[in-house]
Amino acid sequence: MTGEPAEQSAPVVRPAVWETYGPADLSAVPVFAGGFINFGYWQSVDLDRPLSQGDRVRSEQDLYRRVLDAAAPAGGRAVEIGCGLGLGCALALEEYGPTGVTGVDIHPQQLQRAREANGRLLAAQPDRLRFVLGAAESLPLGDAEFDCLYSVEAAQHFPDLAAFAREAARVLRPGGRVAVASFFTVDGAPAHAERLAGLLDSFASGLDIARPVARLTDALAAAGLVDVRTASIGPQVWPGWDRWLARLWEPGTWPRNFLAAWQQQVLDYYLVTATRP
Repeated sequence: MTGEPAEQSAPVVRPAVWETYGPADLSAVPVFAGGFINFGYWQSVDLDRPLSQGDRVRSEQDLYRRVLDAAAPAGGRAVEIGCGLGLGCALALEEYGPTGVTGVDIHPQQLQRAREANGRLLAAQPDRLRFVLGAAESLPLGDAEFDCLYSVEAAQHFPDLAAFAREAARVLRPGGRVAVASFFTVDGAPAHAERLAGLLDSFASGLDIARPVARLTDALAAAGLVDVRTASIGPQVWPGWDRWLARLWEPGTWPRNFLAAWQQQVLDYYLVTATRP
C-alpha cells in the first residue's frame, strides 16, 4: 500500500551535528576537497606517490560508486539519507540512470547549500532531483516510494538505528535495496565507546556515536529486511584517509587516530546491504 506521510515538524538536530554541518560547514573544510563529506575509497589511487586534490575528490566519488553499485539504482527511484551538499545525488543521476533521486538531510543549512550547488541540475531536470528536510528515523516520504535507499557516511550520526531500519523498510518497494556505508565499532571490541572517546574528538564530543555494526544489521533484520550482509571496506578507506590527513595534520593529532583505531581493531568501515522481500 502506498501512502503519503503525515505532515511533520522540523526534525530535532543534536547540537554537535547542528554546529558541524551548519555554522561550521564541514563541507568547506580543506580535508573534504570538492564538497563531498566522506573519508574516501582509495582503491584506485596510488598511495605511494604524493596525493593531489584530484586524487582526494576521486576517492570521495569512488566511495559513492562503491555504495551505488550495491544499491543498484538503475531504472528506479532512489533516495539518499544524509545527502549533504547533494553531490552524491548528482553523481547517481549522471552515472547510474535512476528515474529520480531524492536527497534527505536533517540540517536545513545543508539543504540550502545542496540546492545552490545543484541549481543547474535542478533547473534542467526538476522531475528527477529533489531535496527534502527530514530525519533518518522519521522520513517525510511515502510508503513503498523507492526502489533503493542508500546512505554514505551519515549513519554514525543517527541516534536510533532501529527506527532508521524501520523507515528504510517502509519507504522501499518489494525487492528494493538498502546500502549503507559508514564506520562502526568492531563487533566484540571491549570498552569500544570509552576507547574511541579517548582517541577521537568526534566521538568524545558526541558528533559520532560508537556502536557495533551488528546494531545496524540486527535492526535491518528486525525491520523485516532479508539478505542482510556486511562487508569491511576498511582496507580501502583508512590507509588512504590517513595519507591524505598527513598533508594537514601532524602525527599524534587526533584525526590521525582513525587509522590507529582501525589498527587496534576497535573501529572499522563497513558496507551493509539488505533487501526488502
